[in-house]
Amino acid sequence: MTKALIFGVTGQDGAFLAKRLIESNEHVYGVTRNINNYNNLKVLNIHEKLTLKECNVLSEKEVTELISWIKPNEIYFLGGQTSVGESFLAPVETVQSNTMTTLYILEAIRRTKLNCKFYNAASSEIYGNTSVKGANETSRFDPMSPYAVSKIQSLDTVRLYRETYDIYAVNGILFNHESFLRPEKFVTQKIILSATLIKLGKLDALELGNLNISRDWGWAPEFVDVMKCMLQLDDPEDFVIGTGTATRLEDYVRIVFDYFSLDYQNYISVNDNYIRLNDITYSKSDPSKASEKLNWKASIKLEQAIEMMCDYQMEKLTIFK
Repeated sequence: MTKALIFGVTGQDGAFLAKRLIESNEHVYGVTRNINNYNNLKVLNIHEKLTLKECNVLSEKEVTELISWIKPNEIYFLGGQTSVGESFLAPVETVQSNTMTTLYILEAIRRTKLNCKFYNAASSEIYGNTSVKGANETSRFDPMSPYAVSKIQSLDTVRLYRETYDIYAVNGILFNHESFLRPEKFVTQKIILSATLIKLGKLDALELGNLNISRDWGWAPEFVDVMKCMLQLDDPEDFVIGTGTATRLEDYVRIVFDYFSLDYQNYISVNDNYIRLNDITYSKSDPSKASEKLNWKASIKLEQAIEMMCDYQMEKLTIFK
């Protein structure tokens, strides 16, 4: 039986990946900093189907010991600090959490000569603003946040170990991907939660920042599928993963409020306090390599993803009202 080790298993991507691997009859070990915090796993009804291990991922000793004990066939690093906004408030912690664990995992593989494959979660933030054609694997990096800088460091570390030590290690350069497991601190979920509360008469208005930014938003469960696909190639390669379509935030808001038969213009106001420092204006992927080499293409449209997230939030708030 294949053994998979997921760092960050309680997050959105980690939980969906664990579900996908469990359904493929893999023995999944999940790493978390707090073993009592596994709500996303409960939502997906898989919390009793994997082995949870508590680990300080900023301790090289603990990371190495865990990998040496499990001897996994696959390792996925989906942990670290995931919020661009929070990275401006805690740049040191962001860089440490997104780079050091990557290095510790690769060092553990090298030192123990472990025969396994490693997936690292990179990010579209490394490109900054993209062209209208979208960013691909050869596009220039232009980081605009501490988070983006940390992701470039981890990406380069993976490439170095792959080329120098012949380790099967890949970077998945994922553009924005959402689901009902996304924390409410993210603007996409803030919009959906607020619209739901407005529909239920529990909120009067929603304040947002710049509505003119554009992002390439996909459906998270689809994106984790490609992580596994990347580890099936004979030779390790990095891939850009996205939908290839950019949508303005204002249009995202309109789609959400349309779901509830509400006119968003009656409830939205712009607050400059929510405008992020060095925010990216336009971000779009060019996932043609993934289509050609992995036979993968996003199939869930943004409208479908929003509908599923709104359905979930409405059901959740109705049940617990």
